[in-house]
Amino acid sequence: MRRFIFVLFLLMTTGASAQLPDGRKVALGTTVGNDTIPMVNLPVVDIYAAIDPAHAENLKRYLKLRRDVLRAYPYAKLASQQLKLINDSTLKIKSERAQKKFIKEKEKELKARFEKDLKNLTYTQGRILIKLIDRETGNTSYELVKDLRGSFQAFFWQSFARLFGTNLKSEYDAAGEDRLIEGIVQAIERGELQVIKK
Repeated sequence: MRRFIFVLFLLMTTGASAQLPDGRKVALGTTVGNDTIPMVNLPVVDIYAAIDPAHAENLKRYLKLRRDVLRAYPYAKLASQQLKLINDSTLKIKSERAQKKFIKEKEKELKARFEKDLKNLTYTQGRILIKLIDRETGNTSYELVKDLRGSFQAFFWQSFARLFGTNLKSEYDAAGEDRLIEGIVQAIERGELQVIKK
């Protein structure tokens, strides 16, 4: 209560007032009985009830999910663009050997450019990225590795991912378990949220 009165006093003393030549201040006010009450225009303040602990925990989880999606989404968009570029380029290359060479060169280039950033993603952000890649490309990460690098590489990376509790075969379910992620992605695409750039 003391803090509220102090803040109110500060607002009243810095509100609508004027200084006279002799140094005294004049403020708008009203007289009620024998008391003079200064009149100050205060900004509108919305007051909300305290949040229920169960709702607070849900809000905390949602904000963490939103942060993770904002971090992973740009990489999923980039993966989609790069896949389209690789597919378009390999269609123009007639030799299968030349196609494989081109894909390896592209992989090396992308690894040099993004490996450090991708290593800084958390496990949760990595799982979200795997799902978002499926959303953006229409193929699971497993299918992409299999198509671009072969069955053995796909099996190896799937086995490695499973060691860490992740599945490269995870499919994106916008209407089901990934509906919160979908809502966040749609907000990003509408320009309501800005992706996290590092």
